Amino acid sequence: MLNKYNTSGPRYTSYPTALEFHEELPDAPLHHAALTSAGEGLSLYVHIPFCHSLCYYCGCNKVVTRHPEKADRYLEYLEKEIALNQHSFRHHVVKQLHLGGGTPSFLSERQMTLLIELLREAYTIADDCEISIEVDPRRIDIHYLSNLRDIGFTRLSIGVQDINEDVQQAINRVQSTEHVEALVAHAKTIGFTSVNLDLIYGLPHQTTDSFNATIDAVITMDPERISLFSYAHLPARFAAQRKIKDAWLPSPKQKFSLMRTAIERLCDSGYTMIGMDHFAKPEDDLAIAQQQGKLHRNFQGYTTHKDLDMLGLGVSSISFIGDWYLQNVKTLNEYYSRIDQHITTVQKGVGINNDDAIRRAAIMALMCNLHIDKRQLERDYEIAFDEYFADELIALQPFIDDQLVTVDQDNIYVVPHARLLVRTIAMLFDAYMGLSKNHQRFSRVI
Repeated sequence: MLNKYNTSGPRYTSYPTALEFHEELPDAPLHHAALTSAGEGLSLYVHIPFCHSLCYYCGCNKVVTRHPEKADRYLEYLEKEIALNQHSFRHHVVKQLHLGGGTPSFLSERQMTLLIELLREAYTIADDCEISIEVDPRRIDIHYLSNLRDIGFTRLSIGVQDINEDVQQAINRVQSTEHVEALVAHAKTIGFTSVNLDLIYGLPHQTTDSFNATIDAVITMDPERISLFSYAHLPARFAAQRKIKDAWLPSPKQKFSLMRTAIERLCDSGYTMIGMDHFAKPEDDLAIAQQQGKLHRNFQGYTTHKDLDMLGLGVSSISFIGDWYLQNVKTLNEYYSRIDQHITTVQKGVGINNDDAIRRAAIMALMCNLHIDKRQLERDYEIAFDEYFADELIALQPFIDDQLVTVDQDNIYVVPHARLLVRTIAMLFDAYMGLSKNHQRFSRVI
């Protein structure tokens, strides 16, 4: 069954996806987008592109350097970028703040403190704002975590990927499991409300036995959340992945076994599976939101925050404001050049039309809650669901026949054991997937 439906497709952190972004944008695009927004809440994303070393599996936008002073210049330009757009968001309250990368923990304690002070001066940050960061455990110690907590961070995400030394050598990311354990324990002691650990299956030299050892270690660390990502081997797109030989990778059958082992072990240990690739303790906000049908999804992954505009700062970052997705330029040189010329850092994006909004609602309902409430979409968008999606309902029939989806008068449900195929099912509602260019640009759904 998995072989039948395991195609390539988007992860749907947005709809339309980034492949539909173009450079034909209105003047002052962020200000224009802000005028289309009905909300006053803001999710703030800051992209820190720097990394001390290159992880071969990574497909993120990054700059590998051993010169920490480069971050000083970057912070100066972040301040200038904020000044360019600050007036458009002066009435917004920041309820969520996330630092991603690259490696945000590339910043020294001094630089990190400076950045948070800058953001607090520029924006109205709610007292209960969720402030999160991704860190590389190889370059930080418990004192660094203490500083993060002192300046307001509440959530922490640590990249583990795999604890096996052969795997770590092959991906150029050798790190101490004992050190990660110490960081997690210290984070809990000093009051971080949540620790997330990232794992990747499908990496070179992984076996079921070795990955079981990684799962054992993670369960022992007892994080509130765990992310389980599939390694997408796309060496034609990401040059670093050419360092990983095809012969080192597990076969599709072995990769599925790795995934199944991880899912079963984590669920047996008391974690709730969130969406398609996250796990959380039952008392975690994500698990509660999923149980209540209130889970949402954006470029930061699964979230409990609904209807927040998302403002991206820094090179390559993406904003979702009102009816617009907008992405900054992807290289530091162009980012600095545009700011020096006092022109927008936004390079491309896409505006959402009514059809996009309807389809986005359907796709996100599937991705987050495995369920479309037909009547809710009819009320929200003034459509007759079965007529609007007549072709899609016909296309769903094979999934219905294979007992992967159930459809009745009011609802569409993805059955629990078919959640791994939710991306494939969601693609049926994607109006852009008929374009041939899109099938070759995405990773396999499993």
